[in-house]
Order: sequence, then structure tokens, then C-alpha cells
Amino acid sequence: MNKKDKKSALSVQKGVTEIHKISGNKLLKYNLSKKNLKEPDYYFSGIINSDISILSQAITLLESTKPEHKSLSSEIVNKCIPYSGNSLRIGITGVPGVGKSTFIELFGTFLIETGHKIAVLAVDPSSIKSKGSILGDKTRMEHLSVEKNAFIRPSPSSGSLGGVAAKTAETVILCEAAGFNIIFIETVGVGQSEIAVKSMVDFFLLLMLAGAGDELQGIKRGIMEMADLIVINKADGENLFNAQRAKVEYQTALHLFPPTDSTWEPKVTTLSSITGKGLPEIWETVENYFKLTKTNGYFAKNRSVQAKYRMYESVNERIISKFYSDNKIAVIIKKIENLVVTGKISPYFAADEILNLKEKEL
Repeated sequence: MNKKDKKSALSVQKGVTEIHKISGNKLLKYNLSKKNLKEPDYYFSGIINSDISILSQAITLLESTKPEHKSLSSEIVNKCIPYSGNSLRIGITGVPGVGKSTFIELFGTFLIETGHKIAVLAVDPSSIKSKGSILGDKTRMEHLSVEKNAFIRPSPSSGSLGGVAAKTAETVILCEAAGFNIIFIETVGVGQSEIAVKSMVDFFLLLMLAGAGDELQGIKRGIMEMADLIVINKADGENLFNAQRAKVEYQTALHLFPPTDSTWEPKVTTLSSITGKGLPEIWETVENYFKLTKTNGYFAKNRSVQAKYRMYESVNERIISKFYSDNKIAVIIKKIENLVVTGKISPYFAADEILNLKEKEL
């Protein structure tokens, strides 16, 4: 291979351009200026007519922290709700390096070939220091990103709990209204994000590796208890034997867990991301889960519980936002903060004082 043909791991300029093209980021920066904001019906009409550019603009409005954008995006979501709910929402998680993006591209392409429309909401971790995100999922899903029946939206986690984008649940509503009938939500990694994702999906898929080492053992119990399907990835070549053995071990472990509320018995299967062997079985398992939960009523009940959860979550979010945006409170909190850092009062006493501010000072 000569020097000219050699590709660097950092050579993603074409991919980055494609991200803007598909998700509309360049247009969105322009459209989010005040003079270019449209009426809610403009976005609503574009979304239900499957206009990807307008869908992307509406999602960017959702992610904005500006009050005028929040108000507008709230109206858009409300208009879309009657047109939503007709998708299968699938959460996908696993440790970094397990092959989540490769799996989603493979699985998504497989489902598109069977007549489905796929939306992938991939959450990228935001830097605590710079607040920036790489947003590189489209460079890792280069084949799926050019499919006309696929929509990939990488969103920054923006500091939300566990790395799940704060507005992911609302984004799901918009994607469903736009006609996407299978929604993948990919988490940043393993941790609190799984709990948040579980509260907004119908089916929870955990990707695992065979023979990954003892350093990963600590993540298994809590995450496995939430999983409806465990997929042992990279089950090919020299790793095939290890994958088959891991399948038996995980299946045995699952039998030790208490019964699920859905009455579904979690499954374990293997997959080769190189050959695609195992994909039909994975989709069959997902379909069987939905048939069972829709028949026994758990599917609808779970959606209702999730909606109530998001209502209280939104209330808490707004209370915190309004509390800290109060100028009088901000001044007093700064004074209390100084007392804490100088060791004059305890953090716990300070917390009580802050929570009593509305009653004592205003």
C-alpha cells in the first residue's frame, strides 16, 4: 500500500460532512436564529410528511436550552403525540468496544430490507470541561446513514443522568410521527444510563463479549437483570467456542433471577457481526417478545408507567431550573457556598438552608 492510499484513523472529513447533510446541523444553526423560527404547524407538517430536514430542526429545538425554543418544541411534541406510539422502541447497550455501532448498522440494514423504517438515537458523551461532543456515530454507520429509510441522530448527553440525552424521549415521539417504526436508543456505555433508557424503551438488548476478562464482571448482575435479550457478539473464528460457552453460562445465570413483570423469560443468543449469522434469530426473539407483551397487556401498561415517570421527571427538572434561575436565590447560594468551602458550615446544613430559601428569604 503506497502512502497516497493509506488511510488514517482520523480521516473522517467526508463522514463529518455527511453528518451535517443528513441530520441538518448546518441548516439548523441557521434556522435556530430568532428571525428564522417558524410556527409550530410548519414543523409538525414537515414531520408527519417525513421531511428529514425539518425533523432534524425540530430535534435541535428540543435540545436547545433557550426559553423560546423550549416553548416552541413543547408545542411541536404535543401536536405529534397523536401520531406517535406506533413503533418498537429498543434500547441497546454494552461496554465500550463490544460493537454497538456495528451491530446497530447490521441489524438496522437487515430490518430495512424487511420493510421497516429505522431511527437510531445514539447518545454521545459530552465533555465536562468543554461541553462538546464528538458525535461520530454516523462515521461508524456509514452504510446505514445513506439508507433512505434510516435516520441517525447523534445527540450530546449534555450532562444528563448517566449520559442519556435529556430530550431522548421527546425525540422518540417526533421520529415516530415521522413514520419510523423501529427506534434504537444506543447508550454511551454501562452505568446509570441503562436505568434511564429502560424507562423509555419496550425492549432492552444487552451486547456482551466472551472472554473479555474479569475487569468486566462487575457490570453484569445489575444490567443483566434489566435485559430482555443478551447477545454474545463477535461469535466467529477462534472466538466461536468461547461465545457458545458464554451463551450457556449466561442462560444459566438468568434462570437464577426472579421472574419478570412481563412474564417474558430473557434469552441469550450469539452473533457474528462479520457474517451476520444470528440476526434472524435476534429479530425472531424481539418479535416473540412483542407478541407476548401485547397479548398479556404488559406492553400498554409499561408505556403508561413510562409516561407517568417522564411527567414527574419533567416536573423535577423544571423545579430545579426555576429554583436556580432565581437571581435572589443565586446571590444567597453563593454566600452559603463560601461558608461551606471555608469549613464554617457543613454541606448538609448548607443544603437545608438552600432548600428553605424560598420560605425564609422570598
